[in-house]
Amino acid sequence: MTSEQDLVEFDEAAEQVIELGNRLLERDEEADSWDVADGLLAGAVQFWLFSRQPCGAEYCETCADMATAELRLRRLLDEVSTLAESSDYFHSPTDANVGNA
Repeated sequence: MTSEQDLVEFDEAAEQVIELGNRLLERDEEADSWDVADGLLAGAVQFWLFSRQPCGAEYCETCADMATAELRLRRLLDEVSTLAESSDYFHSPTDANVGNA
C-alpha cells in the first residue's frame, strides 16, 4: 500500500526530472529534446535498477519478485507501461492511429 508520504516523494521526484529536462533544453537552444529525454530515462533506469537490488538472503519474501535480472526487468517494464498509459501525453492528436471525421 502506498502512503501519502510515498505519493509526495513520487510527485516531487517526477517534477524534479521534468524541471531538469526543461533546464537542459533552455540552457542549449540546439539541444534535441529526444536526446535529453533519452538521457533522463537512462539515468532513471539506472537509479531504479540500483534501488531494486535484492538483499541476498536466499528466501527473502520481500526480494522474491526482484531476485533475478529478468524479474527486475519485467517489473521495470510493467511499471513503465503503467506510468506511460496514465500520462497525459500517452495519446497525441497527431498519432498515426487517430481517426479523423
